[in-house]
Order: sequence, then C-alpha cells, then structure tokens
Amino acid sequence: MAFAPMGPEASFFAVLDQHRASLLAALRRGGGEPAGGGTPQASSFNLKKALRSVCEERKREACGETSSSEVLASIESVIQNIITSVARNEAPAFTIGNRSSWENIKFEDSVGLQMVTHFTTRKIKSDSLKSVKKFALILKILSKIYKLVQSNTYATKRDIYYTDSQLFGNQTVVDNIINDISCMLKVPRMSLHILSTSKGLIAGNLRYIEEDGTRVHCTCGATAVAVPSNIQGIRNLITDAKFLLIVEKDATFQRLLDDNFCNRMSPCIMITGKGVPDLNTRLLVKKLWDTFHIPVFALVDADPHGIEIMCIYKYGSMAMSFEAHNLTVPAIRWLGLLPSDIKRLNIPRDTLIPLTKRDQMKLDSVLKRPYVTCQPFWRKESQRERGRNIGRGRSRLHAPRARCGIRSRISRIAPRAKGRR
Repeated sequence: MAFAPMGPEASFFAVLDQHRASLLAALRRGGGEPAGGGTPQASSFNLKKALRSVCEERKREACGETSSSEVLASIESVIQNIITSVARNEAPAFTIGNRSSWENIKFEDSVGLQMVTHFTTRKIKSDSLKSVKKFALILKILSKIYKLVQSNTYATKRDIYYTDSQLFGNQTVVDNIINDISCMLKVPRMSLHILSTSKGLIAGNLRYIEEDGTRVHCTCGATAVAVPSNIQGIRNLITDAKFLLIVEKDATFQRLLDDNFCNRMSPCIMITGKGVPDLNTRLLVKKLWDTFHIPVFALVDADPHGIEIMCIYKYGSMAMSFEAHNLTVPAIRWLGLLPSDIKRLNIPRDTLIPLTKRDQMKLDSVLKRPYVTCQPFWRKESQRERGRNIGRGRSRLHAPRARCGIRSRISRIAPRAKGRR
C-alpha cells in the first residue's frame, strides 16, 4: 500500500484514513465481496460490522477457537492410542510435527508462515533412553491440561514448572513441551488453559474489560499498562485510535511515552513486546487488528534482529507456524527505521553500531526467508545495510543529536513508504 505526500502535519491523519480505507477495501475483496461494492460515504459502522463478521468467519474456518470438549476429546484420543500400544506389547510414542524445519513451512502473503498439511514428524518414544524422559514429561503436562480444561480453570506456564521444578529442570523445557502438545493436538495454545506471564506493555487510546471484570483504561500519559495474560478473555474493546504503533524496544517505548508521543499523535495506540514479542503481545496485536482494522506500523532497529522481530509480528515464526492464523497480522507496515532512513534523517554516524559477525549471520539468514525473497523492497534495504556495514539505528531515538519531533519523523517517512510491506 502506498502513501501519498499530503502536506503539513494536519494532513497526516488524512493519509492514515486513506490507508485504512484501502485496507478495508482489500479485506472486503478477500471476503468475497465485489471490489467495487460500496462507496467512501458508506456507513463506517456498518462496514466495520460486516468486515468483522467476514474475518471472524474466515478465522473460524481456518483454525478457529477449539471448544473444551474438543480439547478433552483430543487428549483422550492420544491416551487411548497409548493404551492400545501397551495392550499390543508395543512401546507407545508421541508423534509431533517437526517445528524446526523449513521443509514443513509454507509462506502465503495473506497469512504468513504456516505449517504445511503433510508435514514431517518426529517421534518421542517411551523405549528410547534419549526421549523417555520427555515422553514422561509430555504425559505429565497432558494430565495437568486435562484437569484444567475439565474444571475450566487456568494456570500459567510458571505454575506448571513449579509443580515439580526438579523434574522439569528449567522453564524452557516446560515451554517447549506445551508448544509441542499444542502442535500435536492441533489446538491453539490458548485453548489448553495455560497462560503465559506477559512482558509486553500498551498505552494510548484503548479501553477494555478483562475476563474477571476488571476495567482497564489505557492512557496517553507516561505510564503504560501490562498486556493481559488472558487475551482470549478480554472483551468490550473500545478505541478511537487512528493507528497502532508497534515499538521493538522497551527503552524506545518508554522514551516515546516521556516525549508525550501518545498525546501528540492522539488518538493512537502504542505497544511493545520488549524485544522478541511473547505470545500474549502477538495475540493482542492480532485482536486489535481483527477488531478495529486500523493501520498497524512497526518501528524497529535498522538491523537484522529488528527486521526479524517486525516479521514475527507480521508473518509469524517457524516455531509457532502451526498457529499462524491466530497470531499473524500481514497488514503491518514497516515504518522504520530503514537502512535508507539513516542518511535521510541525518542520523550521526557516531551514534550507529557496526554489524557484528553474529549480525551478519542473522542478516544472511533473514535474506533467505521466503517473506524477504518475494519482496524486492525489503531485500534492497537489507542488502543496503550489508553493503554499508552499519547496523542498529536505535540511537536516533536516544541520542539527543539524533532525535527529532516524532510527528515530523513519521510524516517524513510515511510519504516515502511506497512499496513497504
């Protein structure tokens, strides 16, 4: 989607309105409605209502929410297979999709990275010294999940870990097993009744009610609100925001709050996952997009890690590709910082950090990703970064010499965003 130069600051929101109109038109076409249907003067409320209905229907068709009875039935089926194997004097095993192989991943611009239908699998065997412990841990956590779903209660991943911390060893083991179970059962992780402790923050023009009835009013002040742990349970979301800005780093997010960004750009919403986003932050970004269909921009460092983090929000990750429809927002636009913006915004070279060997390896990896190879603009920017060997441009939001008014910064970048996807 292209932005057109619209003049001074006052026209910035007119540009956003045009961008949102084009996004809504694209959604309507994707929902099967005629491209020419409706007029710009049509009722905004009716349009949003219709689009929400279409998107919810498409989401349910793709991999919609799984009921508690379906989750219980899936677990019972797995246990029945184990019992059958034992009855036949065979060693039971869990068969899980291989989430670490690009061979199992396909890319679609409208969805992102998703697991292919006929994927390769790996077996967690009960008669192998290498996997018997993991087999037992999966069985133990499956039992916990069954009890949680059956009683309609919730637990955090940390709660699961502390039920037997010596047995699990560390939190990462629990996290990986829960993702494996979700993939094995073909059930969204949020339907397992296991929550994650959120690390993300949100601020700006947004109100909602949490599952327990707590009313949350995000503000445009200097204090942000923690992203909820149960995104599925929040309801009655209300906003007048014209756009949502995803900020990669917590330090940048806090600096923007200190600079009164949300008030200067009001009405808007700003969110950060504090680096690589956790599941709840991604779910919230997805929920805000599905609910309001407002333009979503990503402000990340001009380095391979920043690009990858932006792509996680936009197209998802290989590890969670089995749940892509619940997590990705392909409509996200890369606002900056682009390698080409470093010169355009006159950022002093002494505030930049050269790419390390690790950064170069990450850049090589990113350039091979399917979502980069199919987008010439992204590839050109990434290659420019490699050619100049200049990396993280985060200093432009921290160093006094590199700072400028955030509204003028976005106004200078947005008109040149033609082709940014």
